[in-house]
Amino acid sequence: METAPLDIVTGALSYTGKYVAQRLLSMGKRVRTLTGHPDRDNPFADQVSVAPFNFQQPDRLVESLRGAATLYNTYWIRFSHGDVTFDRAVENSRTLISAAVAAGIRRVVHLSITNASEDSSLPYFRAKAVVERAIVESGLSYAILRPTVIFGPEDILINNIAWLLRRFPVFAIPGSGHYRLQPVFVEDVADIAVDAGHRDSNMIIDAVGPEVYTFDELVRVIAERTRSRARIVHIPAVAALTLAKLIGHVLSDVVLTAEELEGLMSNLLVSTGQPTGRTQLSDWLRDQSEIVGTHYASELDRHYR
Repeated sequence: METAPLDIVTGALSYTGKYVAQRLLSMGKRVRTLTGHPDRDNPFADQVSVAPFNFQQPDRLVESLRGAATLYNTYWIRFSHGDVTFDRAVENSRTLISAAVAAGIRRVVHLSITNASEDSSLPYFRAKAVVERAIVESGLSYAILRPTVIFGPEDILINNIAWLLRRFPVFAIPGSGHYRLQPVFVEDVADIAVDAGHRDSNMIIDAVGPEVYTFDELVRVIAERTRSRARIVHIPAVAALTLAKLIGHVLSDVVLTAEELEGLMSNLLVSTGQPTGRTQLSDWLRDQSEIVGTHYASELDRHYR
């Protein structure tokens, strides 16, 4: 009996990687995931094998990748926390890329971010661009996907906006709220990634949805769909960050960072190209109106605890 092809998906026990793994399994592929949390529950049971990242043991990382055709890489961090910094994330990514070359990986599909630039003043966008360059220079066949804000059942931003709108009488929007973002559905991102994985040409493409919102419009759409009675107000960005820090202290989480807000207010989460995703956030919110925001999603619980 011929053995099914093997693909590697980083983070298949988490969010975006889980949907990529689902797509690959539905196509009859074997899937292995690399994760920073190998002891967590595996929603795929024995359908997806699990290996740790082993960034500090490159030889073992190579063995975890050996025999696979394609690497789908979702590894990254949202913000620096403790000794987990953007510089460390870049070095870990370089280690992973080098291991992929040594293991004979055919193609890498890498999730980056819209408007990544090595000239950016924001560490997130600058470090993403550095990793992109490392992939381009690796000699591997590659597809670099640049998503914006990814929404779906496990997302943090959209869900937690809804959570705040459900529970507080006032919701504060930083500044004018006229800055824009272009949310993309997690399943659309998975489809784009898997399609790119089966192509041969090198490509860098934005993974973006069909709707563009100002932040003010986004909050009001979420409020409408969740039937929130919260009063929506505008406050200075500095005050909004102070409020977010206070809420984060109560929740033992990081709600919003200054760099994240600067990236949002600089319109870095919107594309100048054509939409590549099909699902409209407004439709998804209508279908999920009874669910979205019913529980708080903690970034620290998901990735650091």
